[in-house]
Amino acid sequence: MPVTQADWILSHTDGELMIVTGVAGPAAKMGHRLTIVMEAWQARVEWRDGEPVAAELSVDVGSLHVRSGEGGVTPLSGPEKSVVRANALKSLDAKKYPTITFSADAIAKTEAGYRLDGSLAIHGKSRPQVVELSVGDAGDDWVLSAEVPVTQTEFGVKPYSLLMGSMKVADEVRISFNATRTK
Repeated sequence: MPVTQADWILSHTDGELMIVTGVAGPAAKMGHRLTIVMEAWQARVEWRDGEPVAAELSVDVGSLHVRSGEGGVTPLSGPEKSVVRANALKSLDAKKYPTITFSADAIAKTEAGYRLDGSLAIHGKSRPQVVELSVGDAGDDWVLSAEVPVTQTEFGVKPYSLLMGSMKVADEVRISFNATRTK
């Protein structure tokens, strides 16, 4: 999509793109619920006549960073975060599929912001995805936020597991997006 002066380009310097996981299986109490931050991403929004008409998000899978782990038998240590990151990159097959993308095919105004109907591509597979984007007025800034559930196996991603599957990352993860844009 070509960029005009009115278009927006947002990145990690404007906000945060996070993945929050759960834990499943009989030994789930032993596992950590993870907060993962994607440190390199770019969103482009095309505007026409004061309304958004197209939006794209591109995420560098290799920028995945494990921020924290809640629960589990012991706190998640620095070395364990490195192991979790390596396992996540392996599950996502980051070398073969280095980018996650979302492209809105239709954008409709809602009471809270906008509904983006489009396509999410992860692990080489695309699926329809709806994103309800909230837009708040904070004086000099627009505050954007969204939270979307994503089922890993729908994209061919096998959730990481241990102990012969008795403890594993839950299939559904939650993607959250928060950004601020100066008016």
